[in-house]
Amino acid sequence: MRYEGDIYRPPSEAYSLLIQATIGCSHNKCAFCGMFKEKRFRVRKLDEIAADLRECRSVYRRVDRIFLCDGDAMCLAAGKLIDILGVIRELFPECRRVGIYSRSRGILDKSEKELRGLREAGLGIAYIGAESGSEEVLRRMNKGESIADITSAVRKAELSGIQTSVTFISGLGGRELMREHALETGRVIGEMGASYVSLLTLMVERNAPIYREIAEGRFELLTGREVLEEAKLILETVPDEMERCVFRSNHASNYVSLKGDLPSDRERMISQLEAAIADESLMKDERFRML
Repeated sequence: MRYEGDIYRPPSEAYSLLIQATIGCSHNKCAFCGMFKEKRFRVRKLDEIAADLRECRSVYRRVDRIFLCDGDAMCLAAGKLIDILGVIRELFPECRRVGIYSRSRGILDKSEKELRGLREAGLGIAYIGAESGSEEVLRRMNKGESIADITSAVRKAELSGIQTSVTFISGLGGRELMREHALETGRVIGEMGASYVSLLTLMVERNAPIYREIAEGRFELLTGREVLEEAKLILETVPDEMERCVFRSNHASNYVSLKGDLPSDRERMISQLEAAIADESLMKDERFRML
């Protein structure tokens, strides 16, 4: 295997075979993110990807899931992705699902026919970092996408048969935009129709652009208690009438692990947060939080 640099994948892809289809992230300008700052974005050649897949086939007797890295492999043209999925199907006929990271543009630039073709070729899920429902938070974080773009991409993928798992980040608005971030995130969760929604908590690496803002006092991080209060407000804002989605906040960065469906399990999860707010011993110790 010829991995380049650090490799990242969603928590739910922990047991997946990780294959780099691209190196780095096509945007790579988000202020909160330091994952791909040391990489220069490029698209890998099909023969390189196929060689990695053949090597893995010689090693692993069974591979149920494959995840295409790096940060935005969905930016590849549909034809290129179809070729990669074709190699996967040929070498790993037992593979039940291929996953991929995606920005909204990688979905919106593809036709519904192309997306259905990707689904038929084995692409089962796209992981999308929405980060916040607030346009102002996204602007300050240099996300380079609007809420309308992200919501449209989620709906388009879901209608094409590709499930979406959408991530939001607790604390991304800092103390100044805490309430706006929570209220708008809850609203957007209810509107976008994703199959899965996850909540992680802001943790900043030194190479992330926002690190300097924090060091200079221009961005105030939330305390653990405030993170839980914000998460509670997010869940309280989720509308009663919405399409069912699986909700998780079990990332290593979270202070409290939540697991349930929205909207049916909302009150139970709010009660869990209230308990931890009242008794901070129920919160994960800072020593055990990580990205």
